[in-house]
Formats: sequence, structure tokens, C-alpha cells
Amino acid sequence: MNTTTLTLHESWYARRSLFDWVFAAIVTTAGLFAFARYQPSMDVYEKVILLAAIPAMVWLGWFWRPLRVLALVVGAAALLAIASYQGDLARAEQVFWLKYFLSSQSAILWMSVLFFMSTVFYWLGFLGGEKTAPTLPAARGSLPPEGAPAALGRPGGGTFADAMERIGSRIAWAAVTMALIGTMVRWYESHQIGPDIGHIPVSNLYEVFVLFCWLTTAFYLYFEERYATRALGAFVMLVVSAAVGFLLWYTLVRGAHEIQPLVPALQSWWMKLHVPANFIGYGTFSLAAMVAFAYLIKQQADETRWWRLAPIWLLGVALCFVPIAFRQRGVAEAGGSYWVGYAAISALIAAGILLGRRRIAARLPAFEVLDDVMYKSIAVGFAFFTIATVLGALWAADAWGGYWSWDPKETWALIVWLNYAAWLHMRLVKGLRGSLASWWALVGLAVTTFAFLGVNMFLSGLHSYGTL
Repeated sequence: MNTTTLTLHESWYARRSLFDWVFAAIVTTAGLFAFARYQPSMDVYEKVILLAAIPAMVWLGWFWRPLRVLALVVGAAALLAIASYQGDLARAEQVFWLKYFLSSQSAILWMSVLFFMSTVFYWLGFLGGEKTAPTLPAARGSLPPEGAPAALGRPGGGTFADAMERIGSRIAWAAVTMALIGTMVRWYESHQIGPDIGHIPVSNLYEVFVLFCWLTTAFYLYFEERYATRALGAFVMLVVSAAVGFLLWYTLVRGAHEIQPLVPALQSWWMKLHVPANFIGYGTFSLAAMVAFAYLIKQQADETRWWRLAPIWLLGVALCFVPIAFRQRGVAEAGGSYWVGYAAISALIAAGILLGRRRIAARLPAFEVLDDVMYKSIAVGFAFFTIATVLGALWAADAWGGYWSWDPKETWALIVWLNYAAWLHMRLVKGLRGSLASWWALVGLAVTTFAFLGVNMFLSGLHSYGTL
């Protein structure tokens, strides 16, 4: 018994590389330094969150090793930006790398461009040639050890399609990096505006759209490596690019990128936990829906009857409905031509998928892989959305004196939760699979989108912070 235990422990330590331990030391040192320097400005809850974040970050870096490089690059770039400001936000227009790269607005604009570029390269690769799709037995294998050949258990190859998809993947990583740099620097900038204004940047629609984009992409990139296929990037990046399209309109036309003071109800440490957990749910639900969309295309690629191709043309209708919904609310008065262009591009994408569905289906992973990614995405999202709902109830009790008030946002959050609870129940108890599970995931995206954005557009209530 003792020998077995010793062997297990040796095996666990053997999997830790020198870089793992260096990363753990850097994260621990940085966290303890921040705690020592800033603890007078933090309440007891914020101290607990900071101390808990140290082992959590180390574990994440060890669990998925690309996060180590991501965290170190983001940290170094954010520190460079902070040092360059020297406490004066006016330097954002004077220092070259702040003006063009590292100020929060510059970094987020780079994020937007890179996400669009990533989507284009994924689609170039997706349509650029034939490739054998991975099957589930290989996908379920453990990831290759550190230092293993690149071809072992990882997507890639030597064809044009492989090269384009590889570029798309790397650009997606760059976009996530710029999003996180922009988020960290924006956090610093808010504190420089005024001590009563500084806050974690997850408080309005502009900030949470940035959060949604990088979280969704990060989860996709994990599945990309885990299942050794980049074929789903073309689909997942569509929903990310749609979010970026909204973000750009919200920035350029509505001027929503300006940092604003928090309303009293948001001046709480609960926000640091509730909002990120909520958007892990939103992001993974969106990822699952796009995988479900790919599943239905693969399943119905040879169909010629228009009603059997409903997933594709309904996508076009849904995307083109966005400008109509915005005009109904009167927000299209500013940037009306922008939404016309948005609708035109959406229609072209839907038409392209419709015409190229057979070629697309041939390059998609096996049904088992699509089904497994969809299930795991929903399972992760449901877990975090449940946590976010509980945290939201505790926050409501702290802010308004009651755990639940049937506010429109709360009601629709409950509908989202019940929808995915039912999906998982049917999956685990009744073996839900195939087209029904995929259609259900797509409907779930519509429900989630209304809970996220539609409530702000068409309803009002205690949660009406992110006005359009």
C-alpha cells in the first residue's frame, strides 16, 4: 500500500516541469506582494479572494499549460503599461506603445481586429481542402506530455488548410491576450480616474462583451487542443465575431468605452464573483450552440428540401433580425448604416454555409466528437451558471434586502437555468443525443441571448445597468 502511494506521488511530481514550478513561484510571489502592498485598501472578502486566486491560478496553469505563457505575457504587458503611465492617464497619447498597443482602448481594438482575422483564417482553412476528421476514441486520449512531438495528439499537418487553421488558432490566442491586457489596464485606469471610480471592468455591456469574447474563445481553444481538431474554430469564432461587431458599434457609435463610476448597487465585492461566473455560463452555452449548429449541418448536408435545412437559413434570419430589433428600440438612429452592413454580412455568411454545406460537412469532426464537446460545454456552463445564480441571490440580499424579487433579469436567468437543467437531465437519464439535443442547444442560445441582451433592450428592472 505504501509502495503504491509513493509511486502515485512520484508520478504526479514527475509530470511537473521546471517551468511549472517557476510559474507557481512567480504567481505566488506576485500574489503575496499585491496582498502585502494593497491589503489596507481591501476588505476581508477581497483579501480572501486574492489569496484564493493564487493556488487557483497555479492549478489552472498546471492543468492546461498554455495558460502559463498567457498569464505571464499578460502580466508583463500590463505591468509595462502601468509603469509607462506613471500615474498620468494623459501619457496614453504620448507614449508610443500605450497609444497604439497597451492602453485599454487600443488593446481592446486590437482584440477586435484579431478576432475578425482569426475567423477569416479559420474559414480559409476550413474550406481550403479535405482532411480526415478526428473520431472520439482519439479525442478522449490524454494530452501528449510536455516536449512530445507536435503531431502527437495535436491538430495540424502540412496542407494549406492546416496552415490556415493553425494561423487562425494562433491569432485567436493573440486576441485573447490583447483582451486580457486591455482588461487589466482598464482596471488600473479606472483607479487613476478616482479612488471612488476604480472597479473591476465587468460592470457594463462594453466590459462584459470583452469578457464574453475572450472567455468563449479560451474555452474553445481548450477543446481544440483536447480533441486535436481545429475544424470547429470556424463556427465558434462566428459567435465571437458577432459579439465583436456589437462591441464595435457600442464603442464607435455610442461611445460606451468611457469609464464610468459604478452605481451604488454595483459597488460590491459580489460583482467580482457573480459576473465572471455568469459569463463562463454564457460563453460555454454559446460554444455548445455553435457546435450544435455544426452537428446539424453535418447531419443534413445532403438534404435538398429547404425545410430540412432550417438550421442554416434560420441562422441568417436570426442574425438579420438584429438590426430590426435595434431599430424597433430606436437605437439604430445612430449607426443605422452599420446595422445594414451587419445584416448584409450575416446574410452572405448564411448563404455561403448553405451553398458549401457538403464541403463543410466533410471536414467536420465525427458526430461523437461534436456531441461530446456540446455536452461538456453545457455541463461546464451549467455548473458556473448555477454558482452565478446563487451568488446573485446573495448579492441581491445584500443590496436590496431580498434573495429573489422576480425582476425580469432574474426571471430570465431562471428560465436559462431550467432549460439547461432539463437538457442535462434528458442527456444523463434518457440518453439525449443527435438532432434533438442540437436543436435544443440552439434554442438555448436564443433564450440565453435574450436573458443577456434582450432584457436590457425590451424590459426594465433592477438589473437595467447596461443600457443601449
